[in-house]
Amino acid sequence: MGAVPQCPIKHVPAVTRPRSRHVNCDDLRHASDHRPPDPADPFRPFAIATAYSILHAQTPEVRFDVASVKPNYADGCRGRWDFAVSHGTVTAQNAPLLRIISRAYNLTDERVSGPAWLDSQCYDITAKATGDLPDHALMPMLQTLLKERFHLAAHRESDERPILALLVDKRGAKLPHYGDKISMPSSLNEGKVLFMARHLPDLCERLGKVAGRPVIDKTGLNGDYLIVLTYVPFASTNGDPADSASNIFSAVRDQLGLRLESQRGVVEILKIDSVDKVPTEN
Repeated sequence: MGAVPQCPIKHVPAVTRPRSRHVNCDDLRHASDHRPPDPADPFRPFAIATAYSILHAQTPEVRFDVASVKPNYADGCRGRWDFAVSHGTVTAQNAPLLRIISRAYNLTDERVSGPAWLDSQCYDITAKATGDLPDHALMPMLQTLLKERFHLAAHRESDERPILALLVDKRGAKLPHYGDKISMPSSLNEGKVLFMARHLPDLCERLGKVAGRPVIDKTGLNGDYLIVLTYVPFASTNGDPADSASNIFSAVRDQLGLRLESQRGVVEILKIDSVDKVPTEN
């Protein structure tokens, strides 16, 4: 019998177990290798997969091309305020920081939890992006602006509670577009309140304050409207708002073609960990 041929032995470098479960860049580069996992470290495959998922879940922050942020001391944060988004530009005039934050995160004011001064410090903002971007594409840019200029740090939490859902009534919405000519109420009586807004989040916020319950927009509508609503304020927020003698529910249905429905749902809350009163210079 002849000599058995000797196969060359390929040297395989030993796999060194890391001191911790943190995965470095080399781990990620070799994550797709078809090497068997190190039996000495049962956490290695899980750690690689977790780190890979976390890194790929992160999205790069988007920014405005130019932005001006200034405190507004003229009116002492009282009087008329405005927040508008149009044609790649976000503008705020005498707007409380609470309102700017809530709009940036597509929430109503009562769903933002932070220091009390947020509603008593107002600012002027003009921020522009390249191109005629849709309104929703500008909100991540506004979030980045708040983080950079106000050092905003916040996190989201969810809580299940009674809510009012804002829905389109079966007869259809009656929301004229902003700029259309409409007849305004000539006078108010019997303690009625006149409310005007351009966006449904502003309507939800007002209805939530009147009803004492979060109002969630489930209309599926997204536009710039001329919202005019007259209503009688609730005398009490005890019990189910739908059972109140006030005519807010019929006012929303008859005047706006929308309806409020009592539901129970998960409400997302933005909790602010830290934020500066004085923004960094432009």
